[in-house]
Amino acid sequence: MMSKRILKAGYIGLLASMLPVGVAMAAPSVGPSGMDFYEVPSIYAGSNGDLIWYRSATVDVGASVVSKAWNVMYRSTDSLGATNTVTGTVIVPNAAWTGPGERPTLSYAVGTHGLAQGCAPSLQLAGGTDYENRNIAAALAKGYAVLVTDNAGYTTGDSPTYLAGESQAHAVLDIFTAASQIPNAGISANAPAVIWGYSQGGQTASWAGEVQKSYAPDLNLVAIAAGGTPADFPSTAAYLDGSAGASFLLGAVVGLAEQYPDDIPLDELASANGHAAIAVAKDQCVFESLFDFMNDSISEYTVGSKGLTELLAIPSVNDAVTAQNLGDGKPSVPVYQYHGQADEFIEIEQHAALKKRYCGKFAKVTFDIFPSEHIVTQFQAAPHVLEWFDERFAGTSVDNSCYSFSQAPKSNANPGGGDFVVSLNDWNLGATIHLATLDQDVILPEDSSLTADTNITQGTLMGSMSVPDFDTKLNILVNLDVNLSIEPVGPITGTAGLSRDGMLNIDGQADANVLINAAGFGWLKLPFNCTTTSPVAFPIAYEGPIGDLGAGYLEFNGTTEFSELKCGWMTSLFNSLVAGPGQQYQFTVTPPAPTRW
Repeated sequence: MMSKRILKAGYIGLLASMLPVGVAMAAPSVGPSGMDFYEVPSIYAGSNGDLIWYRSATVDVGASVVSKAWNVMYRSTDSLGATNTVTGTVIVPNAAWTGPGERPTLSYAVGTHGLAQGCAPSLQLAGGTDYENRNIAAALAKGYAVLVTDNAGYTTGDSPTYLAGESQAHAVLDIFTAASQIPNAGISANAPAVIWGYSQGGQTASWAGEVQKSYAPDLNLVAIAAGGTPADFPSTAAYLDGSAGASFLLGAVVGLAEQYPDDIPLDELASANGHAAIAVAKDQCVFESLFDFMNDSISEYTVGSKGLTELLAIPSVNDAVTAQNLGDGKPSVPVYQYHGQADEFIEIEQHAALKKRYCGKFAKVTFDIFPSEHIVTQFQAAPHVLEWFDERFAGTSVDNSCYSFSQAPKSNANPGGGDFVVSLNDWNLGATIHLATLDQDVILPEDSSLTADTNITQGTLMGSMSVPDFDTKLNILVNLDVNLSIEPVGPITGTAGLSRDGMLNIDGQADANVLINAAGFGWLKLPFNCTTTSPVAFPIAYEGPIGDLGAGYLEFNGTTEFSELKCGWMTSLFNSLVAGPGQQYQFTVTPPAPTRW
């Protein structure tokens, strides 16, 4: 396969050198409106990253952080060295840059969006429907200019070359050059640059780090963050086959066959059922495919029901798949790698192995392990990524995980091939209850926690909360020191789901008794053994885009009623001051901090 790359690259170079001067593109111009913008103009010569045309764009990332934005079309190169045309979005924030030097530029390498044209980031950003909006908005709020490539084939009428690593790396590197050529955009080609990606985007970012020095040597790249990265493609494919993430394997087959048609003869390998599935997948976005192809095996779509092992035994197929593996190169800049230990789509072990390969080449690597599964980790890691980038721009020394001697992480993901379950294990529960009559707040202790399993397939929520006994002050006639208990009654139950357009919905309830154990002054407290006569219902409801997890927490607010209390001779007093409706509460659930490996 390497010989094919060289021959094709040589052919493209020869063709470009033979083009008459008049064929070269003129200075970038304003592109057409509507979908005509994505119609690629006639053949042109030029350099990687050259801006073909641009236009002003409306971008909705769910927050008021955008000053101005543009769609761009620019020149790039695919994995085989052939010239291609890529589109994307360039966003300048309204936040001032307060750090050192020029405003930095961040190229955001998106995760899987789906194969249909309408799923492309530039179109979803315009409509406010991109599930990665929250991460992009957080980067803009930092004062970074943000560039989002659509990657090759998503908007220009071709099939996407999904997961073709080198093509994606070129696209994410070339958009820096294209952005700097937009007139009066204020984006400098010399500004410090970073790349951030997760899942497919983690693959993109890692590939960019390995090829930047040879492909875009003039770029002032200072750091890369790559999370949830598929670094070993055969291993990742085996992990996805027949699992909850089977749609990603189907997409990979389509994308790699588009980039390597001679190596992966899809028409010959796919059965009638396979061709039908491919047609469906090409017309879907990520969450649609996720649910439609969940737990499917690749053998269901191949001639002769060939399984993954048989397909990878075909030399040309194996060549194309293993060509996406990372680790042959060395990142040119410090890398922040991160992964969820419960990742059910991309196993953590193969990403940890990439860290070891990078460390063996004396790269600077920081590796953080998050406690959650794939989708949750994508968003809960965002504040940590951006803090790490701030440190790089400030010139702070890197915490190099290569010198760590702790044991490599092992996956604790839910088994594949079953339901899609998102687990929150011992997440921190911060809670405030506002007592209506007393007009006072009761704050639960810091070591309170919540554990929950959300079965997306079954649409169910099951969990529990733990709240240690704690002391607080309540002004009950006089300012008293009060010892309280919040005792759960049964499990947290309810429904939960993730819609086909990426909307997260939680509708559950936690029931608990409220106990006033003792009250007094300092260490001198009298026992009261006062308890609600029936459990207090705390509804736990949330609806919003999955990307809202990028805030690093989930928040539940509501109003409830305290039943009458049974307190012996103090019953009348406590009922008049504590019981009744209108008790407001706020539960904030945050993940445990990552561990560094």
